Amino acid sequence: MLDVTALFALIAAVLTVSGLASGLVERAPLSFPIIFLGLGFLFGSTGVIELGPHSAVLEAVAFLVLALVLFLDAQRLESSVLRAAGIMPILSLGPGTIITVAIVAVAAHFLLALSTVESLIVGTALASTDPVVLRDVVRNRRLPSAVREALSIEAGTNDIVVLPVLLVLIAVAKADTMGIIGWLMFVGQVLVLGPAIGFVIGAAGAWMMSKADAAFGIRREHQALYGIGLVLLAFTAAQWAGGDGFLASFAAGLAVALLNINLCDCFLDYGETTAEAAMLLAFVLFGAVISQIASQVPMAMTLLLAAVALLLARPLAIGLALRRATASWQARAFIGWFGPRGLSSLLLALLVLEARVPHAEYLLAIVGVVVTISVIAHGVTATPLSALYAHTVESKTLIEERKGNAAGLFGERGEDAPRISPTELAEQLAGARPPLVLDIRTRSQYRLDHTRIPGSIRVLPDDVEAWAAQRLATSAPDARAIVAYCTCPDDATSMAAARRLRKKGFEAAALAGGFEAWKSENPVEPIGAVAVPA
Repeated sequence: MLDVTALFALIAAVLTVSGLASGLVERAPLSFPIIFLGLGFLFGSTGVIELGPHSAVLEAVAFLVLALVLFLDAQRLESSVLRAAGIMPILSLGPGTIITVAIVAVAAHFLLALSTVESLIVGTALASTDPVVLRDVVRNRRLPSAVREALSIEAGTNDIVVLPVLLVLIAVAKADTMGIIGWLMFVGQVLVLGPAIGFVIGAAGAWMMSKADAAFGIRREHQALYGIGLVLLAFTAAQWAGGDGFLASFAAGLAVALLNINLCDCFLDYGETTAEAAMLLAFVLFGAVISQIASQVPMAMTLLLAAVALLLARPLAIGLALRRATASWQARAFIGWFGPRGLSSLLLALLVLEARVPHAEYLLAIVGVVVTISVIAHGVTATPLSALYAHTVESKTLIEERKGNAAGLFGERGEDAPRISPTELAEQLAGARPPLVLDIRTRSQYRLDHTRIPGSIRVLPDDVEAWAAQRLATSAPDARAIVAYCTCPDDATSMAAARRLRKKGFEAAALAGGFEAWKSENPVEPIGAVAVPA
């Protein structure tokens, strides 16, 4: 039993340890999930925390985490982001998820002698990837943004794909017979009513705050708290109405994104901080629970299931999803490996337990062991493998570096941008309204040459869109023309960058022949020289 004093001590430990250890974790082959799941195992096995899988504290923390994460994930999915992502979500979340569920379910059936429905429940729970474990990877700016975005989109939208599947499997596992009318009512309540309630609450709540803020000026901290209230209101309203609160939470965030009703950015910051603290606390609680129920499972077969999930199911599913992608084998291997199972899988397995599905505790124990292996394996390899991949990108040009987003991995459409010659650029630079010159050479090419076009601004080729968005916030798109240059054949990188800039409204062109053509006719300056401000 976890009393109030012990709970406060646990929260204090989470907050202080995460703050003190953050610098070390960023540099070592370590992750916060490893630390806090390990603390949970330690506290649970030594009796410091006596917590059962049916604990009300565990349920409250876990449900809060999942509702917050779903709301925040949905709010980030602005329509422009989804359009830019192209077919990446469709491939990774559609066939990719189905293949992962199928492989893990078959393995669970034969290795652990589970029934068909139980195997599918395990496969579905373990098909969910965890954005918490991926955090250090997707924030590493040394890696191409297309790869980081592909992983981020998958981790951010994965739960909403597997959650409805899991809810259906729970209903199948609990019901001996459910006629057509019963199934129609179930689908209506869970998959329609809950999301509809959440969408209405999200849209109406965000609209009211935007009007109140415009009329009275609401303090940022109160807007942040209001956003948390919206999540809880959507969840509880859907639950009371007989729908699913988690789907309602996602729908509430989606309403804010699709209707372009902006909550204060302070809510995203505060919400993410709150969710992250709750996630780390949940890892400790789950660690304590897993330490006490892990003995229920045949360990050798469960470890083999973990190997199948991590080394076969995920890489095979992503390999098939990315078979037409324009990416190096290093990028494919990197994305294929980093699909960690973590808190999301544990939360889904807990939903099965709370629904009182037969043998649910045994299924939670299986998922818990696999998640523990995944947290350790992916947490330990995140830093060294990211460093290895980043070193490869910096030592030679990989094709994914030229892509601005995940959609670029599947080809970018659009008309060719205009080219200008080095002579024309030199004349424009000497004129009254010189253009901005962007040095978008790939990382490896930039390292090879310590000179640049005088006054040019360094922008990573995969950061062009982010740079453009920042510039749009401070000046008009046509305030100054832009010329991008690179060193690749046919000016491929600068042409792609110019196309993206033109879509944003800029007057952009590519330098014909790139930096080599410029050097043959015009002076250069050392890279360390002060560039013209952007």
